[in-house]
Amino acid sequence: MSLKSMLTVEAMYSHRMHVVNQVIALAVIVIFAIALKVNVGVPTAIIVAGSASIGFFCWRITNLKRAINPVKTATLFLLTVAALHVHMIEEHAGLFGPAMSRLFEFAFPDDRFLRIFVFILPTVYYLTAIGLLLRIPFAGFVAWFIFIGPGSAEFTHFIFPLMSPALEPGNPAAITSVIDGVRITDMPNHHIAVAGRYYFPGLYTAVVPMIPGIYSVWWLLKNRNAKGEVS
Repeated sequence: MSLKSMLTVEAMYSHRMHVVNQVIALAVIVIFAIALKVNVGVPTAIIVAGSASIGFFCWRITNLKRAINPVKTATLFLLTVAALHVHMIEEHAGLFGPAMSRLFEFAFPDDRFLRIFVFILPTVYYLTAIGLLLRIPFAGFVAWFIFIGPGSAEFTHFIFPLMSPALEPGNPAAITSVIDGVRITDMPNHHIAVAGRYYFPGLYTAVVPMIPGIYSVWWLLKNRNAKGEVS
């Protein structure tokens, strides 16, 4: 079978490929959750894996079955990840990684935040946009993960200031500590009862990726049963 014949709509959206795509997606969720648990801690792994799981089931009832206007889907996806990058500028400036390290006592230095979320994952985003334009079903799963996760679940930033940190909860100053063999510097305390203000790195811009993300969820679900090319 040639590559050209494998990339036909009939071949990519056959029953067999439905099964194959779902198995791969579930494997990716498990592997990604384990990798995040090791690299950025259990809380982040739970949030991300939970978002990916919700995205998986939404994908099953929408663009796993067929492509839904590839150009518009890719455009909404790119808008969401562009907004996500705006959000990550604030997270980086506010030392999101060290703040999470202090809050949950796991090693998440700023350089690891940059390596994973700013440098590695964008490569996945670019390939996903290409996949959406080529009507590749698995790209729809990745897009759904972004729409549900960074796109819709950024509300967690509004919860973090209400939580007392695991490390030196009563100390308002930024601290340095070794966690799991990694030296984490400048870990701020953003607990509102101690800091005196309602803030956590990324809180001000958390809504930015949520706007295109939530709209994308609504639009895809609305058009999941539409016949023909969806506009």
